[in-house]
Amino acid sequence: MNKKTLIGNAFLLLTAIIWGSAFVAQRVGMDYVGPLKFVAVRFWLAVLTLLPIVYLTNLGGKNTEQSPEEYIQSKKPLRIAGFTCGTVLFIASTLQQFGLVFTSAGKTGFITALYIVLVPIFGLFLKQKIGIKCWVGVAFGTVGIYFLTLTESLTIQPGDLVVLIGAAFWAIHVLVIDHFNPYVNAAKLSLMQFAVCATYGTIAMLIFERPSLGSIFNAAIPILYAGVLSAGVGFTLQILGQKNTSPTVASLLLSMEAVFAVIFGFILLKETMSSRELLGCILMFIAIIISQLPSKSVAEPSET
Repeated sequence: MNKKTLIGNAFLLLTAIIWGSAFVAQRVGMDYVGPLKFVAVRFWLAVLTLLPIVYLTNLGGKNTEQSPEEYIQSKKPLRIAGFTCGTVLFIASTLQQFGLVFTSAGKTGFITALYIVLVPIFGLFLKQKIGIKCWVGVAFGTVGIYFLTLTESLTIQPGDLVVLIGAAFWAIHVLVIDHFNPYVNAAKLSLMQFAVCATYGTIAMLIFERPSLGSIFNAAIPILYAGVLSAGVGFTLQILGQKNTSPTVASLLLSMEAVFAVIFGFILLKETMSSRELLGCILMFIAIIISQLPSKSVAEPSET
């Protein structure tokens, strides 16, 4: 493993740590503000974090050879992508945030990670082929979710159910990002989807919650962490890390997010899980790993 690959893997592992610990920040934030307010402020902070990155990398410059009409037309795919991805992101983030009101950060991390297994299943509707390893991963994931969320009386907690539905929308978010990625700039798309999500959150907050600056200041640390570090810095580290490592290694490292959610939930919030829930976590982690294993027919990029 060369130096660039080692640094790239370190960036991705750091990203997983940031994203895993962000579940704790999101859970703590619910003690001070409503879910919609948290989503709105968090993603406006993400926009402010990404703005200088886009500007400094000169990604927003206009092609002087384009006419005004051509320039406006060239922005159309980005607007459509940003609106679509931002809408799905808002639904997924809001469901996750509402779920955190009723369940733990650790369980939320693992339930949300189910999206990794759901992506290829949803891909069937887009006529994408999936291999046997994916079906094995689905089997492990289904049993894992059973132990993690269903009680012995076969009932599911409301918070777990909301996060589970949110995981489905995280899977949809991955698919729409994958659809638009070849046509738009990744940084611009991320910036625009954050802005769309924040706008939805602001409108919903004003309608359904009572916004106050005092409560936002009380939740300043968790919101700053989730907005600046999790969204802004995490996105940047992911981009940098994936430049110098294989997609399989990158996805495996990023899937550690769920494990770190449990670790930080235990250390910082004193959250504990029953043996039944821990078994569910183990089975789900096996499902995540299996679903990301490369096919024998697909050659991994060289690290030299």
